[in-house]
Amino acid sequence: MKPPRTARFWIGLIIVLLALAGAAAGIYRLRQVQAAGTLPTTPARQGDFSVIVRCRGELKAKRSVQITAPVNVPSLRIVWQAPAGSAVKEGDPVVRFDPSSTQQQLQEKEAALKQAQATLDQAVADARITAEQDQRDLSASKYDVEKARLEASKAEIVSALQGEESRIDLGLAEQKLRVEEATVNLHATSDSAKNASLTRQRDQAQTEVDLTNHRLSQMELKTPLSGVVMYMQNYSQGWTNAKPFQVGDQVWPGGVVAEIPDLATLEMEGKVEEIDRGRIEVGMETRVHIDSLPELTMPADLAGISPLTEQSFEWPRTSSFRAYGHIRQPDPRLRPAMNGNMDVIVNRIPNAISVPAKALFTRNGKPIVYVSEKGGYRAVDVELLARNPDEVAVKGIKAGTLVTTVEVKPDMKDEKK
Repeated sequence: MKPPRTARFWIGLIIVLLALAGAAAGIYRLRQVQAAGTLPTTPARQGDFSVIVRCRGELKAKRSVQITAPVNVPSLRIVWQAPAGSAVKEGDPVVRFDPSSTQQQLQEKEAALKQAQATLDQAVADARITAEQDQRDLSASKYDVEKARLEASKAEIVSALQGEESRIDLGLAEQKLRVEEATVNLHATSDSAKNASLTRQRDQAQTEVDLTNHRLSQMELKTPLSGVVMYMQNYSQGWTNAKPFQVGDQVWPGGVVAEIPDLATLEMEGKVEEIDRGRIEVGMETRVHIDSLPELTMPADLAGISPLTEQSFEWPRTSSFRAYGHIRQPDPRLRPAMNGNMDVIVNRIPNAISVPAKALFTRNGKPIVYVSEKGGYRAVDVELLARNPDEVAVKGIKAGTLVTTVEVKPDMKDEKK
């Protein structure tokens, strides 16, 4: 006898549901195995562990020279400049200004100098002619006086009338001689004053020419030391529109155009949190890392620490100390204002087992790591010896042990008893 149709329906439905449940369980178990096999792991490393205090900062040059525009030169417009960030040697040109206006002024000043010199030469020649003419007139007057004196000496042998006439002629000749001497002195004084005035005018014109030549020589700014070119901000269009100086910009006299840092004096200036200040001291060994050169690690020495904290301009405001790391051998690729880290070594643990900091987790308030074993994971309690920002030194596992860098979920663990 066949079962009723309703019973067959429910039996088939139960079979289908059992099949779906088995498939779901199989898929779930497969996903567990796949997830367990794809978790990232890293081996524990054994070696000397350096306990560090990490300081974030940037490179700065301890010594630098500013390139300033000339003070007494008007209309300074940049027509050429060395590329920003390019390396320059001592004596190389950095900035050139437009010399056309100064060259035109020089031509005008030289023409004025030639005119002043010609006027002075003409006045000297005229004074020489006048002096020679005055000397001739003076000589003639002296001759007339001597002649009249000779005639007056004959008064004893000639008539009284002729003698009186000779004495009168002598007086007139002496008076004319005095007038001629006064004229000579007047001409000499006048010519001397005129020549002195024209000489001052010529000297003034020569000074203007020399000054213009000096201004023309200042149209090219050269670096006094070797380094890299860093152009300053041009605030002529306002603080919000400030940009580094570039070709075509007008520079005010005496303005700072560029700065040449000495690359041999580069040091890392980093921020030290107040909680870490008591752990470091001057002279400690440091390591400098640059963000743009991740493969580079440079040994340095902690050269100084600021005595007081400094407030940052960030919000919220924070206070921190400043630490300065002197790089022993700066890399040629280093440039000021590069960001990076300065790791101050405060202690060393020999033959320590270390794992990445992200591989250390906490369970029940105790540090643990998840060890990968035979497709599963086991939580192992460890003792924390030292902590760095990137890695930690632990005790409780062996070197080479594979630990996960992500936390294992409860349904992904296969703990071994």
